[in-house]
Amino acid sequence: MSNIVFVTGGAKSGKSAFAESLCLEKNNRTGYIATSIPFDDEMKEKVRLHKERRPSNWTTYEIYEDVFKIIENVSKECDTVMLDCITLMVNNLMFKYDMNPQDLSNEELEKMDEYIFNQFEKLIEEIRNTDLYFVFVTNEIGMGVVPANKLSRIYANTAGKINQYVASNSDEAYLVISGIPVKIK
Repeated sequence: MSNIVFVTGGAKSGKSAFAESLCLEKNNRTGYIATSIPFDDEMKEKVRLHKERRPSNWTTYEIYEDVFKIIENVSKECDTVMLDCITLMVNNLMFKYDMNPQDLSNEELEKMDEYIFNQFEKLIEEIRNTDLYFVFVTNEIGMGVVPANKLSRIYANTAGKINQYVASNSDEAYLVISGIPVKIK
C-alpha cells in the first residue's frame, strides 16, 4: 500500500532538504522526479545544487507532464519517490501551449485548470496502485498578499487548488518553516 507525504513551505524554507531526509530514512531504492525546466542561469544553479545534494544512487526522472504514465515503471525500479516540485509542475503545465494564461477567456481558463487538475488526479490514482513511499514537495504561495496582476493571481489560484487536492489525498503532511518541519497531518 502506498504512502503519500506532502511537504510544503515558503521559498528557501528547507522543504526540499527535509523531503530528501524523509527519503534517506527509508534507505532504499529512491527515485527523484524533477519537474523544473532550467531556463536561466539562476535556475540552472538551483538545479545544480539540488543534484549535488542528492545521493548519486538516486534515479532521476526529468518530467513535468503526464508523470502518471511513468509511475508503474518507476515503482518497479524504486521503493521511494520524491517529486520536486508541484508548483514548478503547475507553472510548466500552464505555459505548455505557448500561450499567455492572462489572455484566456474564463472558459479557456477553466479548461486549463481542468487539464492541470486531471494531471494530478491521475498521478495520485497511479501512486495509489503501487507500494511506493511518495513525497511531494511544493511551495506554499497562499500566505502572502493577493497578487496585483492577473497572471500571478491565476497561477496562485491554480497552484493553491492543486496543493489542496494533493494535501487532502496525502497520508502525512508537513509545513517547513525556517528549516523546521511541523507535522500538520
